[in-house]
Amino acid sequence: MSSVAQPRTVRLLSTAAHACGYWPERTARNVLLDAASTPPGAVYPGLLAAGFRRSGDTIYRPRCDACNACVPVRIPVAEFRADRSQRRCLARNADLSVQLTPASPDAEVLDLYQRYLESRHPRSGMFTSDAGEFADMFLTAWSGTRFLVVRGGSRLVAVAVTDITRTGCSAVYTFFEPARTHAARGLGTFAILSQIALTRTLGLPHLYLGYWLDRHADMHYKERFRPQERLESTGWVDRTG
Repeated sequence: MSSVAQPRTVRLLSTAAHACGYWPERTARNVLLDAASTPPGAVYPGLLAAGFRRSGDTIYRPRCDACNACVPVRIPVAEFRADRSQRRCLARNADLSVQLTPASPDAEVLDLYQRYLESRHPRSGMFTSDAGEFADMFLTAWSGTRFLVVRGGSRLVAVAVTDITRTGCSAVYTFFEPARTHAARGLGTFAILSQIALTRTLGLPHLYLGYWLDRHADMHYKERFRPQERLESTGWVDRTG
């Protein structure tokens, strides 16, 4: 499934069929790393390069019975060149500061996260009221997680939860200021451009963007970051065209 050698044999478990989070009329199934048999931190970089993601402490990959719509995608950052729209986004946000910080969900971070969910994903079920619940969803002791923090002056306007591993950085989740006064900034795009810059600075080869689904409205934004590699049965393939 991947040209990246795994440091050891891993044991995978399969979940029961459940409702698909992308296509309501479909059912889904995941394979999970059996963390009881293998320390997650030892295999996470290799599994990331094999198309897996994580949610909290769980490392998973969709493997559905009758659907293969979820395609892992990544950006080879050395070859990435911002297009005209992305260059305009960078220019619009030139007044913002970007800083890599420890992954610490303080009151300011939680407030932004809650306001973002209430505005953008009110039915997501991800709402959390305390740092412990936030940590359970996004943080681990082994994933190399950091916050890429974006500020306008002293005001927090975006946080990109980012895992840093030897095979690249992984864009875990991004939340940003939902107020209409910030709508024109394109903070989601700016966050990914900042993660690409971070990955380059660290000398790592790829930024992993999770899963792309053809013809799914929520996934269109990922197509704009090129060149783009997608994981197919033969390995990672450049699907820029």
